[in-house]
Amino acid sequence: MAEVDKSLPADHFDLEDTRVTRRYFGKFDAITGHLARVAGRMESEGHLNRREVDALARYLLALGLSFRALAHKYHFSGRFPHAGKLTFDRVESGFPVFHELLEMANDAQQAERHLSGMPTEERLKDEMVKVILSERQIPSKLQYALSQRLYYEELRKGGLFWARNDPEATWLGNNGDDRRRYLLRWAVYDSTINLPVIYLMEVEDSGRTGLPKDERRWPETQAHLMSQAVAGLKLLTIATGFDKDFDDLHPTRLRRFHIGPMYSHAFTRQTGPIRDVLAQAKAPPGEDWALVWTEEELVSERSEKEKSGWFGSVERQIFALDPFAGRGAETGATRMERAIILPERPFQALSELNPPGFADVRKFVVGSGGRVLSYR
Repeated sequence: MAEVDKSLPADHFDLEDTRVTRRYFGKFDAITGHLARVAGRMESEGHLNRREVDALARYLLALGLSFRALAHKYHFSGRFPHAGKLTFDRVESGFPVFHELLEMANDAQQAERHLSGMPTEERLKDEMVKVILSERQIPSKLQYALSQRLYYEELRKGGLFWARNDPEATWLGNNGDDRRRYLLRWAVYDSTINLPVIYLMEVEDSGRTGLPKDERRWPETQAHLMSQAVAGLKLLTIATGFDKDFDDLHPTRLRRFHIGPMYSHAFTRQTGPIRDVLAQAKAPPGEDWALVWTEEELVSERSEKEKSGWFGSVERQIFALDPFAGRGAETGATRMERAIILPERPFQALSELNPPGFADVRKFVVGSGGRVLSYR
């Protein structure tokens, strides 16, 4: 790897070598490809339903597309002074830093303009062939130009995971004549932990107009949820704040999925048992990783009427908190489950070392052909 840039925070690191950068993105290409299978495995076990899997899979696919775009952008890091270099969080998350997502969103706004001033992919390839045949040289500058064109083409296609992914609603059915049920989904790339975080909320709507069609409530709902999409906030804080701000929207279930951190003996500098596991596994480059997947869930156990104004009343949710050892007050959730996704070789090392604290961690093991097996 390259030397540490002294101007960066201690936990941030620049990838300045082309081969190392490509290995990094190759690793994430494999990891993001497995995440949808993990969600599918959860569905087969009854932990997620089809709508929830579809919502998660959309963001997981978008995350893979974002990494593909960044891989094109930094394909020639270290080859040219202006080629740029990826900055990632090698201590806390293993993922690119938040600024990379912001810069990518800014580039997306200008993608069409950049593409209009670039040669087409076919022309660049033709010129490469000419350089190889006539000058007998590697057409590095043309290859770099092609990588940048591919980057902007990915941005133009859209469907990527951005720093902010605003709420969308899916109708789930009706509870009686005056109550609709929706699944709201939104996601962010959290700037404090440099990780993608996905939210799913089940809401009952007692308003006169369906929420997604309500020109007043829907924009307010979206703005409220995005302002509260902070990893440091407890689910109880988010749900009760939403419940109090919208008298005719009743959150009955809220879940938050943290995708990461990613551990790799070759890339990251996290401490703890997983680092020891990967060091002992001595897995080949494509299998030297482990990804943590954390789910928090908050469920409403009942509702109560609360006085509002002189003569009115509103419905408020009473949420169930984890009853064990007082953890509910600490976590602000009904339950929290951690899982770890890893290839077979690191899993074998994990089983052999059997470090404390991993007995209750769900293990998803990626086998040959992309099979995903589940272990407790």
